[in-house]
Amino acid sequence: MLVETILFGVVVVGIVLLFISMKTIRPTEKGVVERFGKYINTLDSGLHFIIPFLDEIRYVNITETMVDVEPQVVITKDKLNARIDAIVYYKVNDVCKSLYNVDDHKKQLCSLARTTLRSVMGQMSLTEANENRNMINVKVEEVLVKETVTYGVDILRVEIQRIEPPNDVQESMNKVVKAEQEKIAANDLATAVETKADGERRASIKKAEGVKRAKILEAEGDAEAKITIANAEAEKIKIENEAIQKYFIGNAQEYKKLETFERAYRNGTKYVIDSKSNIVNVMSDNINNVLPIHNKTKKVLE
Repeated sequence: MLVETILFGVVVVGIVLLFISMKTIRPTEKGVVERFGKYINTLDSGLHFIIPFLDEIRYVNITETMVDVEPQVVITKDKLNARIDAIVYYKVNDVCKSLYNVDDHKKQLCSLARTTLRSVMGQMSLTEANENRNMINVKVEEVLVKETVTYGVDILRVEIQRIEPPNDVQESMNKVVKAEQEKIAANDLATAVETKADGERRASIKKAEGVKRAKILEAEGDAEAKITIANAEAEKIKIENEAIQKYFIGNAQEYKKLETFERAYRNGTKYVIDSKSNIVNVMSDNINNVLPIHNKTKKVLE
């Protein structure tokens, strides 16, 4: 009975020790095994066994980590006090160095970043600092990369969160910015008015040119019409002269009567008063003698 109890106790103790010796390392971590304070080995992610009560595991996060650099007041190149804070992103690449080469790499990194920020800002004016934040980030990052070689970390990036000048300086800067914006707005308004005026002037010129062109075309049309009418009249006179010369040689009086009759007939006139004040019935006197020109011409020729 005693033997069975001892065996049972041994089994229980063995099981407990087995569970105590089992250690699980997550993918985001690495484990450093120490035995009596001495480094033994580094454990990757997965299940591992250690010697209970003799070995100790120190877990180190190997993912990207953020360090918030506490706000501080720095003196700029133009002797102004500015409040500045930043964030440093880093990642552990050597767990042994991060544990044994520096007391607390995170705390050390934060302190180094604060010192570097003061140094960089002291070489710039407040205006330059506000306008060149990316340059500050780059300079601080370069210094941290150089100074943390033995820390076992990779500096990924540095970002300035804010740069706050004194209240009175901030008010002055706001006024300057407001004045600049008003100046830009005034220039834009002047440009818009000038553009509008220029557009209206161009439109007036185009309108005047159009009116001028229309009058020119109208005058040219009138001139061409007059020339056409004159040509037609001239052609008419030419044809009449040719007809007179051809069909009424020596019969001018007869042609005149025929012309008078034609005009009277066109206007519906029945009587014509000649130069001797004789009333002539052109319808009765001439209607019987009126023949088509070609028939009359034929008669004359006969």
